[in-house]
Amino acid sequence: MILIVTNKEDIHPTPVIEHLERIGSPFFRLNTESLLSDYDFEWVCDSIRGDDFRIKNRHTGLEAFGHEINSVWERRPLVPAELRCVNKPEINRHNLKEAHGFLSFLLYYLGDRFCLGHHLYDRSSASKMLQQRIARSLGMPTPDTCFTNNRAALETFCRNHDKVCLKSIDNDNIWFNDEMREHVLYTQAVPTDALLALDEDAFSQTVSYVQNYIEKAFELRITVVDKNVFSCKIDSQAMRPESGGTDWRQGLDFGMRHSKFYLPKSISDFCVAFLKRLHLNFGCFDFIVTPKGDYVFLECNPNGQWLWIEHETGLPISKSIAETLYEHDHKS
Repeated sequence: MILIVTNKEDIHPTPVIEHLERIGSPFFRLNTESLLSDYDFEWVCDSIRGDDFRIKNRHTGLEAFGHEINSVWERRPLVPAELRCVNKPEINRHNLKEAHGFLSFLLYYLGDRFCLGHHLYDRSSASKMLQQRIARSLGMPTPDTCFTNNRAALETFCRNHDKVCLKSIDNDNIWFNDEMREHVLYTQAVPTDALLALDEDAFSQTVSYVQNYIEKAFELRITVVDKNVFSCKIDSQAMRPESGGTDWRQGLDFGMRHSKFYLPKSISDFCVAFLKRLHLNFGCFDFIVTPKGDYVFLECNPNGQWLWIEHETGLPISKSIAETLYEHDHKS
């Protein structure tokens, strides 16, 4: 049995589920925001049954038992947010927090199964600092990088760089309630002099995440499913800086070109080894390829988006996810 831990709105599970249905593989989808409203569940540990759990979808009647589950796909679950009965706000918050605690403990309990996406390791693996250290230890170039809230430290870092990139660390949007709008914090490339001309408060009241600017020929989005590596060329440099040339995410709305890309074995091997160091079986990598043909590692998203890559290039990522989960589900 394959357990898919996700949410109602995520479209990524749909093509994977279609592949699982075609190959006749049993699976159970758990939309975690509806844990209390849509599911019955129990976990027990006693002298008769040992330790096991059961979960049943109230609407479909489908159920899964813990001892049947050999593969888990944790695809961006949400905290429980729905209740069948509405009580006082304080009681509602308590009940949802308890459900969240149960869900986390259950996913930790399943951590010894084969996992794509991992409740224990995804968050820690997202550390940009840890990623830089591992990449360099594996011999892969990375940009020079600085995290600081200190202007003097930033000045020292910038001495050897005429141009730098400003990036968000963990929160790439700001919601303005009074204007009912969202502002996305895309990567900005700025001259060092312009950055250091800002007031002191611009540095001391936040944490700046700064890297030296590296000229690009194009960029790569590399999706790794276990040992299967799928590489997509993103032609960001055909776009204007504000339309994808600096941050390729901005180019998705402007027809930026994507294509399959033949990846050197050394880069494929690096990606697989990198994930192994982080105890992961899935990751989405971002690389720069310079005009000289050098590969530069930027970051790895342990549970990144990939469906648009499949739509743009035809790379069979969803098929690979389904087959990988099926293969490991049938190993035991």
